[in-house]
Amino acid sequence: MVVIDRYIFCTFNICLMGGLASITKGQPLEVAHGSQVTLRHTHGKTCWLHSHSEVYPVRYPDKRGSSHQQQVTCYTFKDLNNWWIIRRPDVKNLVVSNPPDAIKHGDVIHFVHGITGRPLNSHDVSAPMSPHNQEVSCYIDYNISMPPLTLWKVDIVNRDQEGDIWHTIQSQVRLIHLNSSQALKFSGRQLPDWGFHQLEVVTDKTIVQDDTVWNVEEHRYTKIEDEKEREKDLMNAEMIPMKTTKLSFWTKFSELQYKMMFPSQDSLQNHMYSSEPLEWPLMTRGIAYWVSPYHNGQVHLLGNIVIWYSGTLSLLIYSSLLIFYLLRRTRLCFDITEAQWIHFLRVGHLLFSGYLLHFIPYFFVERTLFLHHYLPAFVFKVLLTAAIVEHIYSLLRYRKFLKKLYLLLLILWICSIILVFKKFSVLCYGMTELSAEDVIKLRWSESWDFIIHKE
Repeated sequence: MVVIDRYIFCTFNICLMGGLASITKGQPLEVAHGSQVTLRHTHGKTCWLHSHSEVYPVRYPDKRGSSHQQQVTCYTFKDLNNWWIIRRPDVKNLVVSNPPDAIKHGDVIHFVHGITGRPLNSHDVSAPMSPHNQEVSCYIDYNISMPPLTLWKVDIVNRDQEGDIWHTIQSQVRLIHLNSSQALKFSGRQLPDWGFHQLEVVTDKTIVQDDTVWNVEEHRYTKIEDEKEREKDLMNAEMIPMKTTKLSFWTKFSELQYKMMFPSQDSLQNHMYSSEPLEWPLMTRGIAYWVSPYHNGQVHLLGNIVIWYSGTLSLLIYSSLLIFYLLRRTRLCFDITEAQWIHFLRVGHLLFSGYLLHFIPYFFVERTLFLHHYLPAFVFKVLLTAAIVEHIYSLLRYRKFLKKLYLLLLILWICSIILVFKKFSVLCYGMTELSAEDVIKLRWSESWDFIIHKE
């Protein structure tokens, strides 16, 4: 497997280097016989159809057997192994003709992996993580009774708008495996160590679903017939921008003001690290900003889980106490002094209301959202946590044993905050070399999508 190097960039880096337009500028529009393409999963998580020389294990832990063919995955980074060559089954050479032989809706093609030269294949074998689906692989001829099943039919989903010819970017396609009549699908399940923690690709009998839709993102025409020279050309080509776009100060300034005033509609698209407001209080997802090209050291936006969960709990405690006090006061039962009640209400007016005003509007925003959008509300939540800690302490002021026990719990709570910060600080600064095992140990939640690559 190719180590993450200069060809692999985090999506944030690509955005800073000029966005998708800087990658796709000057690309051929029509996908044809001999096209070299990267195939991106269209809806949901951002990843690209990928293969590498490693094969599926002969047997999985549950004793199921595999085809032992070359692995095919969906990879969340730019990589040379994301490149594929499209060819017609009855044409031997891969060079694009003049004029190009365009691929149309309903055409049957081979999908050849650019680096290994093996065709995309699927057999009647259960997928590794989704046994109810069929495995996808690149065919290796082991000289056994397992013939290649490498024919795929192109189904252009939006041909009413884009036409019958397969176009770069615009055309959304499904690849239907001809032998099984199943569609190539992104399952979303993560493979274990042998699959380098990449994402599973399968075929599914249910053809019409979002996870079976793909589109060509990067595209170039094959011009070299010799296989070794073609591979050399593929590896030497700078397929993503390698130089920083140079802009003057005033150009940057004016562009920044324009972007803030008129948000781009591109932000409506899904992003691999996007999240929904309901996921923020429990910190379901973080954001990857940077990964070292030499090891698994990285910078990942992830809050201190003790503070995060304590803040969420304090929101529930405050709202519960507010309802409790209001119900009791309607019955003329005053559990706290008037001064404490006024202070409690002021906390709610300022901090609880501030939290809601900075959180609730995001439920009505029609654009891609990230965890950092929650940070203004998070500040109010942290301040509310301190107010709740103080309020509970005031309630226990005249109960010596409970007061001492409460103080002990507070000390343990603060110590746990410090320990968690120390443990996860390696993801804050990105200065510590990490192995794949180290990163896995930091993944306390399955939904935390850390970056792991082979060293």
